[in-house]
Amino acid sequence: MRTTASYELFPDAPSERAIARARYLAREGRVADAEKAYRDVLAEHPDLKLGWAECFELLRGQGRSDDALRLAEAARAQFGDSAFSLALKGAALIELERYREALGTLEQAVEFDPDLALVWHELGYAAFRLGDRNRALLALDRAFALEPHIETLRLRGRILRDAGRYQAAEVAYEGAAQAAEHREQRAAAEQEIAITRRYAFYAPRRPDGLTPAERWFAETGTVVLASDEAPEAAPPDNATLTAGFLELARDSGWRFGQVVTLGPLPPLPMWRTLADALGAPLVASTGFDPATCPLVVAQRPPPPPPPPPPPPPPPPPPPPLPLRLPPLSPPRPAQQTDVGWSTITSAVEEHATGLVFVLEHGTEAATAAPGADVIGVLVDSGGRRARKVNVAHALSEAQHPAGRLANRRLVRE
Repeated sequence: MRTTASYELFPDAPSERAIARARYLAREGRVADAEKAYRDVLAEHPDLKLGWAECFELLRGQGRSDDALRLAEAARAQFGDSAFSLALKGAALIELERYREALGTLEQAVEFDPDLALVWHELGYAAFRLGDRNRALLALDRAFALEPHIETLRLRGRILRDAGRYQAAEVAYEGAAQAAEHREQRAAAEQEIAITRRYAFYAPRRPDGLTPAERWFAETGTVVLASDEAPEAAPPDNATLTAGFLELARDSGWRFGQVVTLGPLPPLPMWRTLADALGAPLVASTGFDPATCPLVVAQRPPPPPPPPPPPPPPPPPPPPLPLRLPPLSPPRPAQQTDVGWSTITSAVEEHATGLVFVLEHGTEAATAAPGADVIGVLVDSGGRRARKVNVAHALSEAQHPAGRLANRRLVRE
């Protein structure tokens, strides 16, 4: 949980001014510039705990756990063994999946200052990662009593949801949404509320008892047609998946104004069959019109492009500053998606009209661009999974009030 900089660490007006630029750069997504700005602040104000915490959070948010640990060790060199420095170290160890070591470090931090909410929050997170939900909830209760904070509520919601206590989890997330100070915080909490409601659709089963297709719907709101396990059957082919979608569309009463094909030309033969059955014209991406209630179809979402080549070696380092921070590795490049796919799928979502159907979708979020509303079948490294189409189950998910298709116009005017 990226929460270390969210807690009160005795900020004052001068410290707020000192890190204002670094905060702005971080919010704008200019991670490298923000990191440099934070390091400059720490060089000039080495006793500014808020700067240390926010720089740590920046690294943690980028998945740079080793860099975060080195920064925590630098904070320990600056502040000595204290609740603050040990909390940073414990948080970094959690991200490195060294949970028992993290728990021991955070217990040490409690001994230094039992009234620092940050320590109890991270201790609760470490206990959760170790599978001790009861201890995690007790630690979070202590953190919230010391300092009411939305991140503590969000973590509480996650723990309760994983335990199958969906109503209690939703209450925690609703509290986080109501207490949010920024739009991004409120949006994140509202997204968790929707995810929790989709998991509750399968109650009393817990998340770890759901099938991969059910978990996919719960996490993303996207319907998977071939959801029933069928180990003895062959993976569904394109014709079977297209027929399943057509049955779902008819049972749902969807009527599309056009079928838009994405991907290489000429389009797959089943798209012509689907368009004829729906009574809608088949057009290429250049003919896309969001006002017509379009059905956008593709074999699969486009994969993210390969990462750019590494940057050239940096110039020789400048003379050491008064405060010497450990060298940090470059930030990870942001993933990009195919322009045509992202433009059209974003337009469908923004106009809340039509939907996007793909025949197959990778099970890893990083393997494809977002945007699909209905998936034929999930695939992994071994290809399509052996699954059977269940239209009735897909229909119930498509009608869920917290699904991707909620409030979507799916009948042409």
